[in-house]
Amino acid sequence: MSAESLSFIIFLPAVVAFGLMITSSNVESVRNIAFLTTTVILALVLKIYINFEPSSGMQFFTNVPWIETYGINYYIGVDGFSLTILMLIAILIPTSYLLLWEGRTKGYWINMLLVQTGVTGALLSLDVILFYFFWEVMLLPVFLMIGINGFGDKVFTTIKVTIYTMAGSLLMFLGILYLGVTFFNEFGFWSFQYTDFTKITTLSYNEQVYLFLSFVIAFGIKIPIFPLHTWIMDTYKNAPTGAVFLLSSIMAKLGVYAIVRFMIPIFPEIYIEYSTWFVFIGLFGLIYFGIAALMQDDIKRMFAYSSASHLSFIAAGIFSLNSYGINGALYLIIAHAIATGALFLLVGVLHDESKFKTISDLGGIAKVAPVFTFIFAIMLFANVGLPGTNGFVSELLIIFGIYQFNHTLGYISALTVIIGASYMLWMFQRAILQDRQGEQRTMRHLKIKEIIGLTPWVILVFLMGIYPEPLIDKFEPTVTHFLNDILKIGAMK
Repeated sequence: MSAESLSFIIFLPAVVAFGLMITSSNVESVRNIAFLTTTVILALVLKIYINFEPSSGMQFFTNVPWIETYGINYYIGVDGFSLTILMLIAILIPTSYLLLWEGRTKGYWINMLLVQTGVTGALLSLDVILFYFFWEVMLLPVFLMIGINGFGDKVFTTIKVTIYTMAGSLLMFLGILYLGVTFFNEFGFWSFQYTDFTKITTLSYNEQVYLFLSFVIAFGIKIPIFPLHTWIMDTYKNAPTGAVFLLSSIMAKLGVYAIVRFMIPIFPEIYIEYSTWFVFIGLFGLIYFGIAALMQDDIKRMFAYSSASHLSFIAAGIFSLNSYGINGALYLIIAHAIATGALFLLVGVLHDESKFKTISDLGGIAKVAPVFTFIFAIMLFANVGLPGTNGFVSELLIIFGIYQFNHTLGYISALTVIIGASYMLWMFQRAILQDRQGEQRTMRHLKIKEIIGLTPWVILVFLMGIYPEPLIDKFEPTVTHFLNDILKIGAMK
């Protein structure tokens, strides 16, 4: 497997997208070519996954000058952590196409391809300027999807999410430039490789804190964590299904990824010092968003709060300073992406068919669409952490990790899982199982291609829940390296 394969995986969707812009006006042709492109990428990523040797180091990397005067390189590579998310993206995107197959526009499919280039490029970038470039690339297509294909007050929603994300990105960019100048002043040459930033010794304590916060705000908006979450509710409500899927299942996970990839090695002391605060913020967000979800009647807003609640739990695990919590958080990234992504896509199917407004408008779905109900139930139970599903393994690891970090916070994290089960089961009973007296609910059966698209997701829910070792073995060496060699606190606190 050559290192150039990673570049091919990054840029193929963008090349195809730009080609489709100028060569084809037929929506079906654009969709089919886009789907074929994503399946080719899946095959390549699967080959990389098979050939990858579990270790703490980077593999298949490419490092060539880009803007040589300022030490900015096209530097990409993959380790066990980024490989796991890369595999997730490669599986979820083409299979999601099968649930978005009809009723979309040419621009919709082109934007889906451009987002894939952005998220993959950001995931594999080891030069921080290159990472920032792809971080911005993945945002624009989503803005266009919301503004053009969204619902309700989509213009205001687009402006709101743009202001939030651009403000965070600007803070991160200023932090990157400050680190670059500091490195130049200390070493006499320019570099923006994140591994070189770890060598800086001249930053004062206050400078490190401010820089740390500039990054954590940018990544926290993307996740989102409390109190940087207010953009998410209207966005998930008014955005088209594909954009919601991309935001919740893939782009939010890059915020967590970036914290681990950049903030731990660049600011290890600040990361350790402020870990208690962020574990507390994560658990507070878990409770706050969970209670807010219980109060929602709009199903999309409920799922928005649900997603924020789970992502807050992931953030708490990331800052728990031990292998249980961090491994669990990384595992929950995958588990949450599968379960929540499938639920958002299924809600999209439900919305397209019934044009519902609220949970109280629904009911009676189980009788007329049993296969839909069955798959919906599997993803819902994975979301609440039912034993035997991937959600159970990841949540259990995080609870162990937080308990090891702080016993009191560990007890709180264990009890708060009940909140998630409460609002999800309450929604399921009212929206899917409950009969509507005197009224027959119209809901079509899932199509064969939709069932085919969801089948790998269902398999992963149970495979990861019953046999987690193969996946954990890929990224655990990276976690151990961060704990032992960077944070210097050992795999167990």
